[in-house]
Amino acid sequence: MPDSDFASKEGQSITRLSRVPDRDEGREDRPSEGLAESARLQRQADELAEASEALRSRVELHAGDAAIDLGCGPRGVLDLLIGLVGPTGHVIGLDIDPEHVALASKFVGERGWDNVELVCGDASDTHRPAESFHLVHSRTLLINVSEPESVLSEMVRLVRPGGWVAGLEPDTGGAFCYPTTLAVDRLYDVFTRAFVASGGDPYFGRRMPELYRKAGLTDVGFEIRAEPYPLGHSRRTLWVDVLRTQHAAVAELGMASLDELHELDGAVREHLSNADVLVMPSLHVLAWGRKPLVG
Repeated sequence: MPDSDFASKEGQSITRLSRVPDRDEGREDRPSEGLAESARLQRQADELAEASEALRSRVELHAGDAAIDLGCGPRGVLDLLIGLVGPTGHVIGLDIDPEHVALASKFVGERGWDNVELVCGDASDTHRPAESFHLVHSRTLLINVSEPESVLSEMVRLVRPGGWVAGLEPDTGGAFCYPTTLAVDRLYDVFTRAFVASGGDPYFGRRMPELYRKAGLTDVGFEIRAEPYPLGHSRRTLWVDVLRTQHAAVAELGMASLDELHELDGAVREHLSNADVLVMPSLHVLAWGRKPLVG
């Protein structure tokens, strides 16, 4: 379990360890990290496509409907939403990072989708009219924010009565590496503590159905997906890759020295390069719920 003592050090926090850039202060000084994160999110869109595709049979959308993907990154599920609402529907992708919005605009433009709008904005305060969408979606967003309830409240505000809120979030409670090593255990402990220090909740996935119901949604359903990643799959080293971009911040908070982090990074990567090692970084929880009809 994460140690709450690492959530702060004299009021400090570290930059977001994952995809949400709302607290990524100073990112302009780390362009290579920004490019690496954008590339990771592009890969993630393909890697999580099958899990998100399950929404087709879980929510009721029709041609001409309106949908929004909050925290869409450079791609998100824009292609899935276009497939659900068709050329007569309307899709919005919203992300707080201007670089990701620009990449998403390029992605959309290359496909000639003139019914997709890309917006730079805050998922917890979108400034969009209430009850504007038949589906409000987010993926790997709520796990990263310190107040996910505020984002979920905005999602419920945006959806029309009878419409759907849906999302996919990780939960590292089921993560394993077998066989493990002392280096793997130590570095994973640092990763978990750093994630908590950044304001995220590594076990958020399991909370989704409960939070959906508390937000007033009905017909709440969920699926839990477990997928181990073989040698050569980019998500096999996902948590190691993400942590590597934050070594300096982790060292500054005293979680580990730079020398130890570099040594652990090498040892863990060497261990994971063994095809006989089983790796599952997280579970994925897909959840959906409907906003009740008025009256």
